Amino acid sequence: MAKLPKGVTFTEAVKKGYERILTPEAVAFVASLHRAFEDRRRALIKARAERQKLFDNGVLPDFLPETKAIRDGSWTVAPIPADLQDRRVEITGPTDRKMVINALNSGAKVFMTDFEDSNSPTWDNMIQGQINLMDRWARKLDYTDSVSGKSYKLGKEPAVLLVRPRGWHLLEEHMRVDGAPVSGALFDFGLYFFHNAKAALAAKSGPYFYLPKMESHHEARLWNDAFIQAESALGLPLGTIKATVLIETLPAAFEMDEILFELRDHIVGLNCGRWDYIFSFIKTFANNKHFVLPDRSQVVMSKAFLANYSALLIQTCHKRRAFAMGGMAAQIPNRKDEEANRLAFEKVRADKEREAKNGHDGTWVAHPDLVPVARDIFDALMPTPNQLYVKREDVAVGQKELLQVHEGTKTEAGFRENIRVGVQYIEAWLRGRGAVPIYNLMEDAATAEISRSQIWQWLKFGARLEGGQKVTKPFFEKCVKEEMARVAQEVGPEAYKKGRFREAVAIFRKMSTSARFETFLTLPAYKKIV
Repeated sequence: MAKLPKGVTFTEAVKKGYERILTPEAVAFVASLHRAFEDRRRALIKARAERQKLFDNGVLPDFLPETKAIRDGSWTVAPIPADLQDRRVEITGPTDRKMVINALNSGAKVFMTDFEDSNSPTWDNMIQGQINLMDRWARKLDYTDSVSGKSYKLGKEPAVLLVRPRGWHLLEEHMRVDGAPVSGALFDFGLYFFHNAKAALAAKSGPYFYLPKMESHHEARLWNDAFIQAESALGLPLGTIKATVLIETLPAAFEMDEILFELRDHIVGLNCGRWDYIFSFIKTFANNKHFVLPDRSQVVMSKAFLANYSALLIQTCHKRRAFAMGGMAAQIPNRKDEEANRLAFEKVRADKEREAKNGHDGTWVAHPDLVPVARDIFDALMPTPNQLYVKREDVAVGQKELLQVHEGTKTEAGFRENIRVGVQYIEAWLRGRGAVPIYNLMEDAATAEISRSQIWQWLKFGARLEGGQKVTKPFFEKCVKEEMARVAQEVGPEAYKKGRFREAVAIFRKMSTSARFETFLTLPAYKKIV
């Protein structure tokens, strides 16, 4: 590898082929972003913690009085590129080569490739993912399965590519600038943008991104400033970068107008990141007994705070001429059980009908087989490219509606399922897999976060389950032992023994029973893979 820029080091050897990504120029570009924005990033993460202290003391999230003029204004976002006008079905998944090819060829309008929640951030995953995306724009993306011998290659009309970098809270420990690890967000964004922005533009598309986990408009402003610096460095016009922001934290739901405003030259829409949003709701109110949720299976998009935030997102986006994207259908085909498959697809259809009728401009699916299911519904209910004309002036959602708790029951079956699913996801993540099929759903990190956070909160408040069982630490330990025996039987004793279940159980146990609520399980888990 060529000589690195001054002040830059890597903790891992640069393997053959990785020099295509880690060129001195690209590394210097990421380093320049780090030096420009790291102090602000750290300050914003600290601000999150300070605001959480207020929530822990009983303060409730609310709309900001100091930004009322922005909410009341008549501004709109910048014009949206032609290839992003119709986003009726978007497929998502990690950046591994076969997945990227299959998703781009799936028939979906958009493929969001993911360096974040459906990706385990091993060094190899992060760099090989960048190589795969670089090959997409070079039209050199192909793959041959070493077991089956089956070959895959990019089709003639691939989906529009959007890239999700990691959130502001995550680091890339393998690259250090002036002795400090770089932001995972700027590492992922910077390398992809530097290598591919001009190639994407030449192909009549552009450098398009999905931005996760933001909690305030100040964090959106940081992204906007990073975009401006990046565009300037490559000699590209202001507004070349286009982004969709996932509204997947409760604090951000109170700042949707402000987030759109801060990114108005670059933003094209908001997305209902439903699973992380549930996790954020629990996390925000982890220490408030008045906001304890029922079984996660009963926390559905058609009711309470989820329905209300979805409606507000549509209203807010369409007022600003931005797209309002629906949430994920995580179901995956079950080819061994026809009846289970039929019921799963019925759920998907009902979910997508709700989204289309409510005014969403498109939706997410996790598996190629669901693309035609979602597409047929949006084709029937949304004959136009989008629904910007659906203003939802009937919506009147305020603080009370955004905090409305779902009614439902807390069950032992739900408690035990949280343990099984959470541990199995963490175990796969430690082995380098971030998108994991568990019980016919494609799960990502949000599922494990919901599982452990719900258990933590039920333990804290000694929740009573249906039938009278009180949630206590001894009961939790009993369930862990029994559910791990069940998992060992399900995956097979040999696979269980050879896997990383012992470490996964330890992480899940610690996160579920810690004295104080930990912000993200991926932070301590990351130390196990670097």
